[in-house]
Amino acid sequence: MSLARYTAKKKAAFSRLIKEIISSRVCYFFLAPYAVVFALFFIAPLVVSVFYSFTYFNILEPPKFIGLRNYINLLLGDDVFLKAMKNTFIMAAITGPIGYIFSFLFAWFINELPRYIRALVTLIFYAPSISGAVYMIWAIIFSGDAYGYINGLLMHLGILSEPKLWLTDPKFMMPVMLIVILWMSLGTGFLAFIAGLSTIDVTLYEAGLVDGIRNRWQELWYITLPNMKGMLMFGAVMAITQSFGVADVTVALAGFPSTDYAAHTVVNHLVDYGSLRFEMGYASAIATLLFLTMIICNTLVQKALRRVGT
Repeated sequence: MSLARYTAKKKAAFSRLIKEIISSRVCYFFLAPYAVVFALFFIAPLVVSVFYSFTYFNILEPPKFIGLRNYINLLLGDDVFLKAMKNTFIMAAITGPIGYIFSFLFAWFINELPRYIRALVTLIFYAPSISGAVYMIWAIIFSGDAYGYINGLLMHLGILSEPKLWLTDPKFMMPVMLIVILWMSLGTGFLAFIAGLSTIDVTLYEAGLVDGIRNRWQELWYITLPNMKGMLMFGAVMAITQSFGVADVTVALAGFPSTDYAAHTVVNHLVDYGSLRFEMGYASAIATLLFLTMIICNTLVQKALRRVGT
């Protein structure tokens, strides 16, 4: 294709776009407030963060461009960051898929209950993800003295002879964090699955019975999941975001920083450099790497979910 033809084609496409915007100007007018807010509070901070990741910026002085030095130091010279990456990937690999599957299965089971009982059970399962007191409860359960519920129970049964330091001993810290994170993973994705299941047309199940579906698992695979692809995508995005964004749980239970950085995550490292040391360039590099990792994982999961029911 010649350059002139290519240019003419681009001009025609741009002209069609302008005409479409003009003909749908009312729709774009109502979308404008959200677009402006999204651009100012999501797109602009992302662009600024990526820019600062290539600079040395301590807030007090103007940023100085240093190229890839922040990324080189992160990947080759920061042992704590590498340990935080390892901990974060372990948490994401275990709590992300398991929490996602459990969220859907619980939503699927709860959807079969009568309406008022379903609302009560949904509240019970969703409450831990929004309750701040849940950290205090888990801190009491895994307390490192004889008054902790786990220690007290195991000592009463004769399994332990002395209390274990569940929240300060690096050997036990990660398993405890995984248990708590899994318990709190029934969040927004769980509600999305409940909403998606309640909107599926019941006549589809009747038609499936006529077409040869003979059990609930076939019904789930051929009817329920294909009609919930949007909710499944949303739940996957939320599960990945939550699993890679773990920070509050580790700080509340294991302290900041945790012993030997055994429960240190990438977000903890980001908070350390961004909020405590005020090395904004380095913190921006951490945030950029975390963002790229989440984007890659989201893309892979969405490609896998598109095959559901096909």
